[in-house]
Amino acid sequence: QDSQKVTMTTAVLMLVCACAVATLAQNRFDSIDIDKVLNSKRLVTNYVQCMVGQRPCPPEGADLKKVLPEAIRTKCAKCSDAQRDKAIKVIRKLRQDYPEEWKLITDKWDPKGLLMKEFEQEIAKRKQG
Repeated sequence: QDSQKVTMTTAVLMLVCACAVATLAQNRFDSIDIDKVLNSKRLVTNYVQCMVGQRPCPPEGADLKKVLPEAIRTKCAKCSDAQRDKAIKVIRKLRQDYPEEWKLITDKWDPKGLLMKEFEQEIAKRKQG
């Protein structure tokens, strides 16, 4: 059950990440080949290490790192439905194939899981309405 909670929290965190980038750095985010990144352990690891401050960030990673705290706090208020859909693709792949990277992100951005719980509730409301 704990692993499911971590997985869901991480998935939501990646949704926030994708939405934040798409909202505040649209052109740079759109140029990222999501499938290429998700199918490369090296690229996923590089982006995650960037997010948690373990390595330098590429430009789009630096943008994401800047906007992520606001996106989490506002429950991704600026994300469009299309951005959420794209993020879901990212979430599913990362949740399934990269659990260690998920944990690094979760530990960094929401160690107590409080912000993500609120975010999950907000996303659930938006999907229903």
